[in-house]
Amino acid sequence: MRKVIVFATAVFIFLIPLLAFLWHVDALSAGTASIWAAAIVAGLWAHGRFLQGRLALLEVLTVECAALTTVSALELMGGHMVFKPLTMIVAIIFVAARAHSTGAANRLDALLLAALVFSLTGDVFLMLPGNYFIPGLASFLVAHVFYIALFRQGQGWFPSRRALVGVLAVGALMYSIVWGGLNDPVLRIAVAAYVSVISLMAAQAIGRAATTGDAASRWVAVGACVFMVSDSLIAINKFVTPVALSPLWILATYYCAQMLIVHNTRSAQTALQ
Repeated sequence: MRKVIVFATAVFIFLIPLLAFLWHVDALSAGTASIWAAAIVAGLWAHGRFLQGRLALLEVLTVECAALTTVSALELMGGHMVFKPLTMIVAIIFVAARAHSTGAANRLDALLLAALVFSLTGDVFLMLPGNYFIPGLASFLVAHVFYIALFRQGQGWFPSRRALVGVLAVGALMYSIVWGGLNDPVLRIAVAAYVSVISLMAAQAIGRAATTGDAASRWVAVGACVFMVSDSLIAINKFVTPVALSPLWILATYYCAQMLIVHNTRSAQTALQ
């Protein structure tokens, strides 16, 4: 019965962008119609993966909420203050439910949940009116510390020195690009700390994938790298130059990163056992 309710909820949420698109399609520009179509395709893809047994129902809900968050961030519909935190809340519930269903909740699940909780906190800070950039940045920094600890499970510290050097170099390059827009000394220190931590997170994920060689770990590493792309877009848009349709690119890459990590982390751990 519970699965039926969750599936019905997923279908209902999917109908929101579909009905909105169909109702206004005649008045939409080609660009706006393309964004709506992309949101609908994301929902269709998630439902298809569920029917194939490759996604859980709560993962389908996460994808749908992420699509609606992105559309609402572009002000193509209302509800952004609801859908943005709801996306990570559903992801947190999924991870907790998955751990409970296996009857073998462990340190890995606890670290992943902690990373998601701090990601949710960062999302809330960054969407609130006013200047909450530093608290949001600090929340995501802590989330990445938990991700580093998560990717450290069963591995040494930064198993691939090549990945460590390469990712830190990319982080240093990005910091040099945004340096001119960081006029506040406190902001310079905060951004430097954040760039260092997210770079270490990606390096740990890549090194883990290089060591294990399994597909799930590789997808987790891809997610970590996409996370860096998302945050680079935020930094460029905020401190260098406005990016056209920035909410679309930032949120699409952010949710893609989180989904890749959430979906594949436990699979990667299973492959190690």
